[in-house]
Amino acid sequence: MNPAKRLEIFTRFRAANPHPTTELEYTTPFELLIAVLLSAQSTDVGVNKATRKLYPVANTPAQILALGLDELKTYIATIGLYNTKAKNVIATCQMLVDLYGGEVPRSREALEALPGVGRKTANVVLNTAFGEPTMAVDTHIFRVSNRTGIAPGKTVEVVEQKLLKFVPKAFLQDAHHWLILHGRYTCIARKPLCWNCLIADLCEYRPKTPPPDRL
Repeated sequence: MNPAKRLEIFTRFRAANPHPTTELEYTTPFELLIAVLLSAQSTDVGVNKATRKLYPVANTPAQILALGLDELKTYIATIGLYNTKAKNVIATCQMLVDLYGGEVPRSREALEALPGVGRKTANVVLNTAFGEPTMAVDTHIFRVSNRTGIAPGKTVEVVEQKLLKFVPKAFLQDAHHWLILHGRYTCIARKPLCWNCLIADLCEYRPKTPPPDRL
């Protein structure tokens, strides 16, 4: 895909959604960190249901530590892998209290050292909470990048580096939100909604799905 196409793609994304953001509900960097940590292999909808009950009771590292592991589990039991996630949340909160005065660190290295926090989670926090132009490549972004031709690659790491290189700088801050939303609602995995896609004429995916009345 050439630079002119990429520029037009992101121009259209921005025109359609000027201020994209995560669908996870949060009010502080810590709330976002925990929500993203809980979201692995789970839906944002499911995480939001749990955190709507948890955060009014405990939304700081110290408060969650005071809650304790067993009590924390009762709030997140509806989320997949909740036992492991609860342990990681408690361990992360302990590190935040011990090392950072209860604050979320702003460096990738520090974030990735937290239990249960990988590169993708760190990228989401750096981008969404702290305004860094990072690219958190999840399954949606990986699929959209490859299918459209925006940034094809065989691994998440390759796609991330290509996106950082190829996405026009003016759009980099919001690009991962646009790509996630596009993958979640239009460029879906099994049958992309090509007939309802605002970048269909720019996309390099050849076997485009016809409208439902032509299937």
